[in-house]
Amino acid sequence: MQSYGRLLIVLALSVISGWFLFHKTPETSDTETNNVAASASINQNVLMDASFTDMNGQQQAIKQWRGKVVVLNFWATWCPPCREEMPELSAMQEQYNNKNLIIVGLSTDDLDTTKTFIKKAPVSYPILAGDMQAMKLAETLGNNRGILPYTVIVDQKGVIVKRFFGRVNQQLLEKTVTPLLQVSAINEKQ
Repeated sequence: MQSYGRLLIVLALSVISGWFLFHKTPETSDTETNNVAASASINQNVLMDASFTDMNGQQQAIKQWRGKVVVLNFWATWCPPCREEMPELSAMQEQYNNKNLIIVGLSTDDLDTTKTFIKKAPVSYPILAGDMQAMKLAETLGNNRGILPYTVIVDQKGVIVKRFFGRVNQQLLEKTVTPLLQVSAINEKQ
């Protein structure tokens, strides 16, 4: 009987730890940011050369969004924090639709699984399906932890400027994208 009690305590602590890890949204550290700069050109080329299938079965190249601030969100249908952040990402896309910002959801599931999910939970931003290639890209772009959701902010030149492990929200994203959008607005006026 005592071993069952210990097992329940260990199980409860595991569940609580897992919940905390998935709901916490740590940003990259300064050290990670410096490492990002060192590998930026390699990552930028890999990112801009990548293409994935959209919900209509068409290949979509990431480089088509060069010139915009891109919020690239890696997610999965089975991931609760991924699903939780989608309505907020959708609202943000609607709010910033005409302000040179695009949110792109890159599913780590196959196309059929992703399509089935999106039919039930539509969003206002493009969704691409990448399966294992999406996870490989996420790893190349700094997700050495294999955590989902994983979000990468890319500036207008295609340079990765920020990474987020775990669930994001609009306030956290706006802190990063607002200065980028202001630079874009100034450049358009010149």
